Amino acid sequence: MKARIKLSEGMTFVAESGSGHAVVSDAAPDVGGRNLGARPMELVLMGTGACTAIDVMHILRKARQPVTDCVVELDADRAETDPKVFTAIRMRYIVTGRGLDPAQVERAVKLSKEKYCSATIMLAATAAITYDVEVREA
Repeated sequence: MKARIKLSEGMTFVAESGSGHAVVSDAAPDVGGRNLGARPMELVLMGTGACTAIDVMHILRKARQPVTDCVVELDADRAETDPKVFTAIRMRYIVTGRGLDPAQVERAVKLSKEKYCSATIMLAATAAITYDVEVREA
C-alpha cells in the first residue's frame, strides 16, 4: 500500500492513495490552516468507520441479508497531551433492510470489530472501542 502527501499551500495538503484517489487535509486556523479539508485525525476516524462499514456489508451480503442502508456514526475522545491518540471510540451502527435478522447484523459487527477491521483492531491498542447496533425496517 502506498500514499503520497503533498503540500498545496500554507498547511493544506493533498493526499493521494496508491489507487489514485485524492483527499484534501488541512490544519485548524489557530495553527495556520485555512479549514480547507478534514484534519488528519478526522481522516483516521473516517477511515476506521469506512473500514468497519465495508466489513459489515460484506459479511451481511455473504449471509444474504437484504440490507438497503448502512450508517456508522463515530464519536471519539483524544488524549489531552501529545501524542493526542484516541482514547475512546464509540461506534453506532444503523443497518436498514427488509426482514433483516438482528442476530446476523450483531454477528457481522462483532466479527468486524474482533477479526476483520484492521483500523479498529489497530486503534484498540490505545482506545477503548465500544459499539451499539440499531436494526431498522426499510
